[in-house]
Amino acid sequence: MKIAIEGCAHGELEIIYNTILEIEKNSGNKIDLLICCGDFQSTRNNVDLSCMAVPDKYKNMCSFYKYYSGEKTAPVLTIFIGGNHEASNYLQELPYGGWVAPNIYYMGYANVITIGGIRIAGISGIYNSHHLLRGHFEQPPYNTSSMRSVYHIRNLEIFRLKQLSEKIDIFLSHDWPRGISKYGNERELLRRKSFLKDDIDSDSLGNPQCMELLKQHYPTYWFAAHLHCKFAAIVPKNDETKSVTKFLALDKCLPRRKFLQVIDVPHDENIPLELSYDLEWLTILYLTNHLLSVKNSVNYMPGEGGVGRWNYTPTRIEKDNVLKKFNNTLEVPKNFVITAEPFNPQSSQDDTGEVKVYVNKQTTEFCDKLGIDDPAILLQIMSGSYRENKLNDSMNESCSQESELNSESLEMSATFDDESILGESLDEIALKSPVIKPQISESETAESQENTNLSLESNTKIFKRRNYSIYNNTV
Repeated sequence: MKIAIEGCAHGELEIIYNTILEIEKNSGNKIDLLICCGDFQSTRNNVDLSCMAVPDKYKNMCSFYKYYSGEKTAPVLTIFIGGNHEASNYLQELPYGGWVAPNIYYMGYANVITIGGIRIAGISGIYNSHHLLRGHFEQPPYNTSSMRSVYHIRNLEIFRLKQLSEKIDIFLSHDWPRGISKYGNERELLRRKSFLKDDIDSDSLGNPQCMELLKQHYPTYWFAAHLHCKFAAIVPKNDETKSVTKFLALDKCLPRRKFLQVIDVPHDENIPLELSYDLEWLTILYLTNHLLSVKNSVNYMPGEGGVGRWNYTPTRIEKDNVLKKFNNTLEVPKNFVITAEPFNPQSSQDDTGEVKVYVNKQTTEFCDKLGIDDPAILLQIMSGSYRENKLNDSMNESCSQESELNSESLEMSATFDDESILGESLDEIALKSPVIKPQISESETAESQENTNLSLESNTKIFKRRNYSIYNNTV
């Protein structure tokens, strides 16, 4: 399977696709998949452009709108993660991933998908310690602060990715795993990027959460971008397997820059080259829906030693339960929908209007099928702008009663007001993190697993209704 890896796209889709077509022409080999490692810039119109955290002089519409409107079609299946220069309002419509245009798939805040049997995990955004423990509170219209914090990774996505247990072939991040330079030619890196020396010397270059994920999962490949240079490294796994993770960062799309690399990855030729959901990941999303927060407050993740479940690596029965929700088929539906007017270069009118997040039909269908919450809807409920016929007064009352009756046994995440953490370091906060009891052990009987399966659906529905009730009652 021929996969093209691209660094920072910066909206230059026409150039990237033309480069791929030229490679195919010269090599005689078809590229099966294009992976972009962030700064994709899926700007549909000038409203989206105004939501992108870049200086005004760099706000260029580029060519994505042509693929969004249908004027052009991506010649190769494309997947991407978000970086720190994105149309954040559009990407917030698809927190769990979805099609931003026909044949172009965004992986959401974090995701695991498969194609041809190749398992690809990814996390969007960049690391910032100030927002790591926060909920996904940002919503348009952004101010100068939230326009940047919206693309900062959160501990929820890190926690979910740490629950994975099955082998990962490819892992994607925008910024580099912290300390990765030690595993490559650091001297050559500093020769080209001398300004990185202080960060390297202080061990502050890159994302510490990504290095934790790398050393937990040791994927076959790890691809990144962000620093606008090509850099390769090999991270050995310290065990008897002698396996390694091959790391590669690529440049941005500019002439004479190393922004594209084609690799050949073995795959199961009996499996069609179509995007599919990953069952383990879907089950993790389902089991951890109650940990989702859209508040600007500390949102702790569960940990070992407390009074509830803390390990959400799914059991076989839990995965079977989720598979039934998807009618035993995990193929990603081709259900792209236009949610905002595309840019019209022929129009003399300024299409910069109200900035808002649309409720995307793709996300609604996905959340309804899996039984989880759409953060955009929770934000609208919290602001009082959301109304749903199915969420009637009696259901709200029932939810509140259920929440009170089950709060002691079902509450599995904790949020605290901003004032409670003033003056505290991240290390101090981590020491105070509430923790929750272990999951069902493998040694438990089949009967107890069946009992867990029977209660799983009802408990998750309670969580979902409770979440709606919590945000509906927020002042």
